[in-house]
Amino acid sequence: MKVFLTHLHLSHFRSHKRADLALDGRPLALYGPNGAGKTNILEAVSLLSPGRGLRRATGDDIARKPESLGWKISAGIAGDLTHELTTGAETGQPRTLQIDGKTAPQTALARILPMVWLVPAQDRLWIEGADGRRRFFDRMTMSFTPAHAEAVLAYDKAMRERNRLLKDMVRDAHWYDAIEVQMSDAAAKITGNRHAALSRISSAQQGAQTAFPTADLTLREAEGGEALRAAGDFAAAFAASRPRDLAAGRSLIGPHRSDIAGIYAAKGAPAAQCSTGEQKALLISLILANARALREDTGTAPLVLLDEVAAHLDASRRAALFDEICALDTQAWLTGTGADLFTDLGDRAQHISVTERSGVSAIHFS
Repeated sequence: MKVFLTHLHLSHFRSHKRADLALDGRPLALYGPNGAGKTNILEAVSLLSPGRGLRRATGDDIARKPESLGWKISAGIAGDLTHELTTGAETGQPRTLQIDGKTAPQTALARILPMVWLVPAQDRLWIEGADGRRRFFDRMTMSFTPAHAEAVLAYDKAMRERNRLLKDMVRDAHWYDAIEVQMSDAAAKITGNRHAALSRISSAQQGAQTAFPTADLTLREAEGGEALRAAGDFAAAFAASRPRDLAAGRSLIGPHRSDIAGIYAAKGAPAAQCSTGEQKALLISLILANARALREDTGTAPLVLLDEVAAHLDASRRAALFDEICALDTQAWLTGTGADLFTDLGDRAQHISVTERSGVSAIHFS
């Protein structure tokens, strides 16, 4: 069963004062000059999943200026079940979500519309800080286990409470015990989910007919947390770490300190030491493996958002990417500066020109 957007409506969303897209389930090739508003459309789609979207922007950043009237996204979903999603925010107010006219938490989106994405900001994923790699991999993990998002939220909430105690130099163990039980339960779920996702991605890469290289991934824990998997082990470790944590004023072990290491399998080289092109190819490989695994597990491929990906590939690998996307039978959203980048897609995709004039974006179906 294929899941895809049947329509997308944007109101006062960044450069789009109004945009209406009627969709038929095929991939979409959005092209136009830099600054025309292509990525803004992908960002809107990404906000139909839990979290702050592919730019991690605030509501005030998203709302179109100078009107500052708030913003709104509406979309229809076809699949095993049909749904109507509406999300947005009034000026100065938190984001809201309605599913079929009823208020719902963002975490519900993971079960309705699975989604993976790759954007240029992630090109430096292998050489920058661990925070970005954790977010990247946690989104993959959430695609397999939607409840992972709830475990992460529960862990972060409990950790913030524990960190407040640490900063205030509270030494009474009773203050920590209940909080650490909550942290430990969530930490065990997070770690188990991540290891399961790691195994699933690895399996999806093995033997796949693909033009993209295999990436061997390893989950690295912070010092002192290498062997922790069970809630009881985490609880004991948190208790033992209190003296160090008090000195630092923060929690030094736990899944919030984990990192993902990648190896270019064919060369045995760490991803961080590979060329820029090789690092990009490894990221594309992981996104495709994630989509393949989800299709194998559920019978449905996720939406795939690839921003400016075609420009970084030579013609043969670009054609191979398009073939893989079409074989997945997914509604992929791809952006690029020129229509020529998507020639190999032909009528397998809907082609949309995005233009901008006087700060207002417009879309035109080819």
